[in-house]
Amino acid sequence: MNLATRLDVARGRHSAPDGPAPVVPPAPAAPAPPPAVDALARLKDRVGKALFERMGSRMTDASLGEEQLRAIVLGELDAVVDEERVPLSPEERQRLTAELADDVLGYGPLQRLLDDPTVTEIMVNGPENIYVEQGGKLRRSSARFASEEHLRRVIDRIVSRVGRRIDESSPLVDARLADGSRVNAVIPPLAFSGSTLTIRKFAQDPFTVEDLIGFGTLTPEMAELLRACVEARLNVIVSGGTGTGKTTLLNVLSSFIPEGERIVTIEDAVELQLQQDHVVRLESRPPNIEGRGAVTIRDLVRNSLRMRPDRIVVGECRGGESLDMLQAMNTGHDGSLSTVHANSPRDAVARLETLVLMAGMDLPLRAIREQIASAVDLVVQLTRLRDGTRRVTHVTEVQGMEGETVTLQDAFLFDYSAGVDASGRFLGRPVSTGVRPRFTERFAELGIAVDPRVFGAPPPRQRGWGA
Repeated sequence: MNLATRLDVARGRHSAPDGPAPVVPPAPAAPAPPPAVDALARLKDRVGKALFERMGSRMTDASLGEEQLRAIVLGELDAVVDEERVPLSPEERQRLTAELADDVLGYGPLQRLLDDPTVTEIMVNGPENIYVEQGGKLRRSSARFASEEHLRRVIDRIVSRVGRRIDESSPLVDARLADGSRVNAVIPPLAFSGSTLTIRKFAQDPFTVEDLIGFGTLTPEMAELLRACVEARLNVIVSGGTGTGKTTLLNVLSSFIPEGERIVTIEDAVELQLQQDHVVRLESRPPNIEGRGAVTIRDLVRNSLRMRPDRIVVGECRGGESLDMLQAMNTGHDGSLSTVHANSPRDAVARLETLVLMAGMDLPLRAIREQIASAVDLVVQLTRLRDGTRRVTHVTEVQGMEGETVTLQDAFLFDYSAGVDASGRFLGRPVSTGVRPRFTERFAELGIAVDPRVFGAPPPRQRGWGA
């Protein structure tokens, strides 16, 4: 008698058979228990719908300030929770209230990610897939939206607060949060798998040059040279790929601009956090629903020349405004700063050539290169390395023209020869090539002191791959 039969006999289910024990088929495996359903999530959905019904048009009442609306929402929320008569512990009630307040007044499940200082970027790929960047690495977050409609409500809240719109006729938009974080949103039909949202966060307190030195992005010697370049009113282009920290570095460079100068900043969506008092911030405007009323970066660059600027800071050159900016640099508006998307200083020059051609002017290539060579003094190249860190890999002087070519000379290069540590982080740092840039003569004329040790002896020539 096998064990299963003996157990049945012991339980009185049947008597022991005289013959051979029958073959007892194995009991079917118990089905896996269904995933635990969060009762609080169901309650949250129910309470949320009731709250929106009770609030009605007050949700969009422009006469209500942020604090007034918050007080009304929290009062109505308490009333709805009481009406539900569901026994909740103080912790559960607090969680429910906080999450619903985020949904109504904040940015839903994104709010805690926005509040987390270790999260630098948030990427929403539809309502159920949210990724974040932390420490230079991407990971999937446990946060999710209840539905596509929930995600769309949050997107609408973001873009409406900066006077932008997003709908089927205008399904993509660039916007910003109150803290300056950059937002890009795309909705169906362009976003096939659900609305997408990308938020590049900005620190509440702008990074300083000391912060970048601490991160390893800059060295003290490089920082001293860049400070002198800005004070000497050299025209500087910050070059780099997407997410390499160009705007952060532009902020740091702008901090070297002396007080008492009039600075005009021009951006698609205001991100720069200049600390000086005399700053005029201009922002482009997309066309309205009739396709009219657009104000482009190029329009703003042209207008800025009539505003008596001491410095012009263009958040990013991405079109025909590059020609106007180069002309401004060549006509007395020294000390201008901007960024461009490129993978090396040589690529940055080529990229500027292409952008100037987008202005629609029928200019010969040599004339464009001469404009670039006479306007731009310095290219600072940022690279995001394999270990997730962002480093300045080149500080390059634009020396002039030689034949048909714009000549460049590196002052600093990133040294890859130190290898990586046990965690895969690059141990190298930017080092001086030992070549003293020609523009240092301008430092002497203006009485700007630079420690001679900034231009040390060149390191052994090494090649490496960091991108």
